[in-house]
Amino acid sequence: MAFTLSPGPEEGVFLGNLERVRASIASAAAKAGRSPGDVALVAVTKNFDVPALVLARRSGLRLFGENRVQEAQFKMPQLPGGISWRLIGHLQSNKAGLAARLFDAVDSVDSAKLLAALDRHAAEAGKRLEIMLEVNVAGEAQKSGVPFSAVPALADLAREAGHLELTGLMCVPPAAEDPEASRPYFARLRELAERLSLPKLSMGMSGDYAVAVEEGATMVRLGTALFGRRYPAPA
Repeated sequence: MAFTLSPGPEEGVFLGNLERVRASIASAAAKAGRSPGDVALVAVTKNFDVPALVLARRSGLRLFGENRVQEAQFKMPQLPGGISWRLIGHLQSNKAGLAARLFDAVDSVDSAKLLAALDRHAAEAGKRLEIMLEVNVAGEAQKSGVPFSAVPALADLAREAGHLELTGLMCVPPAAEDPEASRPYFARLRELAERLSLPKLSMGMSGDYAVAVEEGATMVRLGTALFGRRYPAPA
């Protein structure tokens, strides 16, 4: 399968972007009385080419988020070691086997069917796979994710799985120009994670990550803020 991938920025531009992102995370963390060290930066590398990923790794980043299993499979053999790969895009059950073998974590689990498939394939791969549950925080019909009301039951199933480790919740709030529009969704997700005793919260992207940090994010997923604009995804 051929991929049309975007080139990343020049090294100086990338390092400047990274410095600004880290400063913003530190500022937001301080505002919330948190340590910036409590917030992990996931570089969203979907649709960016291998040299861009090499630059990100050389700059000290080690958490990479990919949306498509086959694109990640194409890139992974070409990258240096020391990368922890997280699947952050919607995953169909028929690709669960490949995902379980390739990724260190699947952050977008949204059904009991997918949960069972990942558990089975992780067992076949002889590994314990980290997972997070993706929550559809605004009930948007066009988005994947578990409704708030169904999260506790799915979390119970995940904890019963022999080869999965449930660590947290992930969300993508409705698109909005004002980052403050995301705040109530982030707050509600944090409250749910606290009730379920889940330590990780993957929330906040390039447009609203500072608000997410203020509301308790332990992971922010940034693509554009680091790499700039990407080409449209291939069909």
